[in-house]
Amino acid sequence: MTHGTATAPQSTTADTPSDQGPWQIQGRTIGLPVEVRRAAQWGVQYLVPAPAAQRIVDPTGLEVTGPLPGKALLALAVCRYDDTDLDPYHEVAVSFVVRPHDAPPRPSAVDRFREFTSGAIGAYIHQLPVDQSFTCEAGRDIWGFPKWVTTIDIDEPEPGDTRRGTGTTVRLVDDGVHVLTLTMASGGPVRLPTQAPASYSFRDGVLRRTGWETSAEGVAGRPGGATLVLGDHPMADELRSLGLPKRALFTSSAARMRASFGAAEVVTARSR
Repeated sequence: MTHGTATAPQSTTADTPSDQGPWQIQGRTIGLPVEVRRAAQWGVQYLVPAPAAQRIVDPTGLEVTGPLPGKALLALAVCRYDDTDLDPYHEVAVSFVVRPHDAPPRPSAVDRFREFTSGAIGAYIHQLPVDQSFTCEAGRDIWGFPKWVTTIDIDEPEPGDTRRGTGTTVRLVDDGVHVLTLTMASGGPVRLPTQAPASYSFRDGVLRRTGWETSAEGVAGRPGGATLVLGDHPMADELRSLGLPKRALFTSSAARMRASFGAAEVVTARSR
């Protein structure tokens, strides 16, 4: 198991230009942008206590945010990558919605709400287990993503199965230890626009910002719509510290997704 220990951000006076590569990963040359040509994605959002979330995010210098005072937005995302420059693989992400690294400090409640609803936000990727070693090494080297190799099984309903209660079940196991099992409803009445907020990663004391673009088809969402079971693992314990399992705020899915990932830029979070 690999669970990096967070340290304080490096002190810099300005953002650092992006490293455009290319990179040598396990004997292969990888350039940018990295393309995802076909994938499927699921996401579950939870409202969690902002102070507890901020304690986790604090080492990065970023600030959590959410739609309600005192609440932060946590997302569990699952992706089945079928055709990518980094080969096929499965991924589970734990992320927090954060204010941009260069956002003005000490906003009013009105300013914070306006910032959130306008989409002037980012996503701090806190945990990112994957099930293949190549994407693990590439993700760490190119973007500083917190990847490690685990077992991720994704059980989807058969096409055309419209029975009530059918859904996708994801089981995450790390070195034989059950981390979590997440069951998410399939489809729903709400059509969602495609969004791609900047992603932040924090590795070896360095904060990085990665821009990406995405498009999706077969997108749906609904309030609630997920059941989470936590195992006996540090990642599960951390989720418990945020009050999970609990009722999900919202669950979404994209049957077909494409994406393009650019370079990671080293940035410094403005003091809160």
